[in-house]
Amino acid sequence: MRDLAVALDVGTRKICAIVAEVRPEDVFVVGVGIEPSDGMKKGIVTDIGRLTAAVSAAVHKAEKTSGFDIARAFVSVASSHIASMNSRGVAPITGQRSITMDDLERAIENARAIAIPHNREVLHVIPRSYAIDSEPVRSPIGMHGFRLEVETHIITASSTSVANLEQAVRGAGVEVDRFILNPLASGEAVLTPEEREMGVVVIDIGGGTTDLAIFIEGAVWHTAVIAVGGDHVTSDITYLNIPFEVAEQVKLHYGHAQHKAVSPSETFVIEPFGDGMPTQIQRAYLAEIIEARVTEMFEMVQKEIKRSGYGDLLRAGAVITGGCAQLPGLKEIAAQQLGLPVRIAKPEKLTGMADSLRHPAYSTSVGLLRMGLSLDTTSASVSNGSGSKAPGPGSRVGSLLGGLFKRLLPDDS
Repeated sequence: MRDLAVALDVGTRKICAIVAEVRPEDVFVVGVGIEPSDGMKKGIVTDIGRLTAAVSAAVHKAEKTSGFDIARAFVSVASSHIASMNSRGVAPITGQRSITMDDLERAIENARAIAIPHNREVLHVIPRSYAIDSEPVRSPIGMHGFRLEVETHIITASSTSVANLEQAVRGAGVEVDRFILNPLASGEAVLTPEEREMGVVVIDIGGGTTDLAIFIEGAVWHTAVIAVGGDHVTSDITYLNIPFEVAEQVKLHYGHAQHKAVSPSETFVIEPFGDGMPTQIQRAYLAEIIEARVTEMFEMVQKEIKRSGYGDLLRAGAVITGGCAQLPGLKEIAAQQLGLPVRIAKPEKLTGMADSLRHPAYSTSVGLLRMGLSLDTTSASVSNGSGSKAPGPGSRVGSLLGGLFKRLLPDDS
């Protein structure tokens, strides 16, 4: 097999490890391990020991089903500690020659030379646009000029939070090949080239956070993480005096985000805390609880889109994915609050042992595979046998340098 990769999606609700062959036409899954997450809250490690145990269990399942020993993995990251900014870099072109990849590297390095607090680190440096001698160009490679400019989108993360996550993963015997921001990976799995080109926001609603990325003209223009997710909906349902896990099942089986779409005569039975008798609940009442939180969630997303300044450029609308995406009525609430066309998306073009992955909850997991290999075609994610597990220098930083950022250059077509 060629282009064999490992993705490790460490979320608030689940840990998903995937071993797969990434091919141009599909992703051929050879091993999957899915475990409930433990020791994470809103994307932040709260108990390294418990998280390490959960990661170990998921990795072990993936190793058992694939027959490979997992040495390295592309790991997801998303939390409220994520921040982003834009920066411009310049590289002079000396002599009568065309622009090379080395020139692009120099321009991006100069864009990266920004002052950030000592407790933060650069996660991604993503080229947005280029100019040669102040004239905008789509792809500068091979063109002539005296001055190359690149505008980049720089994503930073809390060094402490990233280090804690890395320690938990390494405790499970897996080295981090690189960290990748959730909505970038999700976009890789669910967006079409046309959507990226026309302008689209991908919204990944996980358990602890809602992650979004705006793509325009084929490139990433804005990213953000909002500290509200599906668990907040579940937490609201616990006010029916039921345990959190029971509330989660109630949400999955009876939940709806629009109370007007539910018949007042529909009811279901719950068993509250204590010795109380089973209680009959109107499904429309449950929907009112859910609708209030989902509406607030998309109000926050809308504020973030407005803050980015790119709301008027999203001609392809919004693509929603993540574990909460299939909640009935959520699409309609999103369209109403965002004022955009909306579609719900899940990973496509999966083959092999992929039945459990054909759900919006696994968009990040699948996207990590393609994006990870695109960023680092030399990564040795899986070793069959002993396999070296020594991390390479700077392995935690997903900066797009040299050949690593080619995937995020806008298409020349």
